[in-house]
Formats: sequence, C-alpha cells, structure tokens
Amino acid sequence: MSRDISLHTQVVGWLRILLPLGALILLSTLFLIARGDPAETEIPFAQIDAVADEQRIGAPRFTGLTDTGDSIALTATSAQPGATDPDLVDVTRPRLALDGLDGTSLRVTAGNGTMNTAAQQATLTGLARLDLSTGYAMETAGLNADLATGVITSDGALAIKAPYGDLTAGQARIQLSGNGKGTQLQLSDGVRLVFVPQQTGEE
Repeated sequence: MSRDISLHTQVVGWLRILLPLGALILLSTLFLIARGDPAETEIPFAQIDAVADEQRIGAPRFTGLTDTGDSIALTATSAQPGATDPDLVDVTRPRLALDGLDGTSLRVTAGNGTMNTAAQQATLTGLARLDLSTGYAMETAGLNADLATGVITSDGALAIKAPYGDLTAGQARIQLSGNGKGTQLQLSDGVRLVFVPQQTGEE
C-alpha cells in the first residue's frame, strides 16, 4: 500500500458516526415538538441551523503518505459533510502540512476548504498562504492539493517572497522530493522578478 493510513477511510469513518447522530437529533427534535404545547411548536430558523451543526467535527486531523512516501496531514478548526455530495467534506481554517523525504517541508493555511475524499483532492480558499522550508513564502486566493501525489497548484495569480527577491506569477506548482529530484517549484503565466541584492554588511 502506498499509504499507512487512508484519508478516504478516515473521513468515511467520521461520516458513519456523524450522519446517524444527525438523524437521531432531528428525530428527537420532532418527537419533542409532537409532545409539546401546540402554541410552542414553531422552531426559529436559527435553531434548525443549530441542529444541523451537530454533524460538525471539531478539530479533525487526517494523515497519510503520498505516492512518493512524503508524509501529509490536513487539520482544521472544524469539518462537516457536504450538503449535496457525500464525498465532499467542508473544512474551516484548514492547515496542510507536507514533509518530504529529503527533509524539506511545506505548510499551508487558508480560511476555508473542501476535501473530495473519493478523488483525494483538497481545495483551499480564502487567502491561502504557503511557506516552504527552503525560504519561499506565497500568498494566493486559493490552492489545490492532490493528497495522493502531494502536488500543490495555485488557483490563479500569486505573490512570492523568495530568498533573492519578490516574484509574481499567474500560477505555481510545487512538489516535494518528487521522483527523487528534490523540491520542485514551477512558475508560469507571466513570471516577474524584482531582484533584491543581499547585504554583505559592508557600508
């Protein structure tokens, strides 16, 4: 097997717990309404939303290995099943950690995200920030992560802080230690560099 722990199996396990619990909560609510005072059977929309929120997982953590053996972990403040697709899981404040076999690491933070457990894909949105241990820091409107291969691609233009200056590009593709070639950072679609000479300490 290419991974010690399957992300899909972990998510399905959580959903098997959450969906029946959500159903029990809704049935319990209907039962209490039926026995209550007829004058008090109306439920405000805010309370209905609160019942639905009971399917939310607090502080989830999904871990595994990529096809190239790099360790990958996705954590979040909370997660809940998608409203229309059972393969989707919506997460808030996701954090992605990828540690390569060559010792390099990658960290991603974002405002929101969606995991597709069947496709092993994660889409991170809401000002995503990516930091590489090699000294690169990037910000973009969104990132797409292939959880099987560990390949990260930006969803549109991004600004980059590099050890040698500032860059902008229309898209970036990052992979750690892929095929034994070390960290790969590919920039495309109108790459621009503002070179910042390093100070030598001499006046």
